[in-house]
Amino acid sequence: MSHWQQREGGGWFAIWLIRTIALRLGRGVARVLLYPIAFYFFLRRRDERAASRAYLARVLHRPVTAYDVFRHIHMFAATLLDRLFFLARGERDFVVEVEGLDALDRCIDAGRGVLLVGSHQGSFEALRALGGRRPDVPLRVVLDKQKTPALTAVLEALAPDVGAAVIDASRGGASVALAMAEGAAQGGMVALLADRGHRNETMCRVPFLGKPAPFPAGPWLLAAALKIPVVLCMGIYLGGNRYRLIFEAFSDGIDIPRGQRAAMLEALVARYAARVEHYARLYPFNWFNFYDFWQETGPADEPAAAAHLPRHSDA
Repeated sequence: MSHWQQREGGGWFAIWLIRTIALRLGRGVARVLLYPIAFYFFLRRRDERAASRAYLARVLHRPVTAYDVFRHIHMFAATLLDRLFFLARGERDFVVEVEGLDALDRCIDAGRGVLLVGSHQGSFEALRALGGRRPDVPLRVVLDKQKTPALTAVLEALAPDVGAAVIDASRGGASVALAMAEGAAQGGMVALLADRGHRNETMCRVPFLGKPAPFPAGPWLLAAALKIPVVLCMGIYLGGNRYRLIFEAFSDGIDIPRGQRAAMLEALVARYAARVEHYARLYPFNWFNFYDFWQETGPADEPAAAAHLPRHSDA
């Protein structure tokens, strides 16, 4: 069972407007405007409030207040806004701390390519900071362009080179796998997110924050096909203009024997989910899946605040 199907909200004008405000008036002015925008959608979007409250109750282990939920939605909006600045200006507006770069460097230096696996925690766009630290290593990101065509066009206009490096997941599995293999063969990094499923995708239910939850198996099947080192990557938002980019070695190369496929996939997904949970507990307001992740009721779209701000890359 899939998690949810993303829709693009706000259209060309809303996306153009926030881009213009942000880049013409500056990040400081845009961040002030985030408060009324986030509060408006906090009031309007009941399903997302409920999903946020349910998640926060699991991770905070205390009664969840209305302010907690608003803070969660506002932090999501802040990372979306910062995506504009990462794309337009790189990391010059930010202080980006990096942990585990040695582990990543070792994998890169092996020359086989690297698969970076992230989650919807903080900002995956903080990976752009790697461009200034490892300019010799190309980075390609897997995302579905067809889900947000207006947003994709605006962001590609901001950073055409970044847009050209995107692997469009809407082109189908074989095309995506080939593009990923080509990126790896060049000794580059290929990045995707692995905590959100899609329609008709095989899912594995594994423990997550106290109850089994569905995670997609597809990313791990791709990793097994590529047979390259896998490194987990989290771009944690610390508030203000600070981010922490964390890398963890996960595997030197994944092999899934045919006769053990189901058990091996479940074990891999469970290991990944355990690390996502680890960082969710450390940085509880950074995990941005605003729908019934455990599928206890029905799916909901992510906060409508995203109608006015760029969305996360969805892999």
